[in-house]
Amino acid sequence: MIEIKSVSDLTRVFDHTLLKPETTRERFAAYVKEGIELGCGMLAINSLWVSEAKRLRQDSLIHIGAAIGFPLGQTTIAVKAYETERAIAEGADEIDYVIHIGALKDKDYDYLHTEMRTIVDICKKQGVICKVIFENCLLTDEEKIAMCQIAREVRPDFIKTSTGFSSGGATFADVALMVKEARGLVQVKAAGGIRDWPTCKKMLELGATRIGTSSSKAIMEGYLQETLTK
Repeated sequence: MIEIKSVSDLTRVFDHTLLKPETTRERFAAYVKEGIELGCGMLAINSLWVSEAKRLRQDSLIHIGAAIGFPLGQTTIAVKAYETERAIAEGADEIDYVIHIGALKDKDYDYLHTEMRTIVDICKKQGVICKVIFENCLLTDEEKIAMCQIAREVRPDFIKTSTGFSSGGATFADVALMVKEARGLVQVKAAGGIRDWPTCKKMLELGATRIGTSSSKAIMEGYLQETLTK
């Protein structure tokens, strides 16, 4: 479990998120500024914005994370690979890609293994962090466990609960299951619907090591409030 002893310990685990389709340049610039000021670990964005994020972050150490095949995962392996390569070329330090959920429903594990291996290999070759988005609200526990098994074999850096765009986000039960099934070989990112410090705290206690959230400031303020009242 990550030990949080300070505000900076907390904000470093945030993948500060802005993935809304109506995002304007003005809103995007304000978001990047906020992420840097809060000391977040990463900016989680659609791949369209990677080069702009790189320009705006200047000499900040904050990572740029591109969402690939987002949010449905319904593009081919070749298209996901190309999008990954382009995002990295434009400045992405991390990649979060959505699996082909239909292939999982079909139990086409060979496809999912190939898809994951393809994206992970591109990332590893470039020294870029790779995260695999399951979209757990659409999956059975059996399907989640099957994806964890593939991840143990392929070894992305993280497996991730959700896009935040489907019928549900991260749950405590899913994080606990993923941490258990990852067996310490892959880290777990909790994302989707995490908007306050108590929820974030519980996710970290369950073993998540990254938190994807658009509520970084509110969570930080909740942490500070709890700290001040002790």
